[in-house]
Amino acid sequence: MASGDLKSVYVKYTQFGSTATAQKKELTSANFMKMMKDNKLIDKKLNGTEVDMIFTKSKAKGTKTLSYPQFQAAIRLAALSKYGAEGKEDELISILTSGSGPQLVGATKISKNKATDRLTDTSQYTGSHKERFDEEGKGKGIGGRKDLHAEQGYVHGYKHDGTYDKKH
Repeated sequence: MASGDLKSVYVKYTQFGSTATAQKKELTSANFMKMMKDNKLIDKKLNGTEVDMIFTKSKAKGTKTLSYPQFQAAIRLAALSKYGAEGKEDELISILTSGSGPQLVGATKISKNKATDRLTDTSQYTGSHKERFDEEGKGKGIGGRKDLHAEQGYVHGYKHDGTYDKKH
């Protein structure tokens, strides 16, 4: 049993879905289920409900995550449930370590159809919506959404700004 390889699988799935500033230290139930699904271990014997029960049996009371030793115990229980005999966890571990890690299956894809092209074509925008984009179709940011006043004391839209001193 290659515990170093299993530890790397544990770390990959522990950190999946966490941000750079909030790195997770222990495995959640959702990531444990994802690990089983990504490696195609879910079947009639080891179904989603069984995986959830294994996770619950393996974690400490009052916690929501698995530490690495608890994860190892969960792998033993999952192997027992899947293969029906003790001592088969090496097969399960070899499947997990040969996997490529967390997969982004079903992630949102960019829609490519005529309606989307028509609705996102900024050259066809009119009125106040047209003011939000420059000639290249890039957004102007806050300047395109709000009237930014110069606070010079002149009325909005006054064309002769700064000419008072020249006339008097």
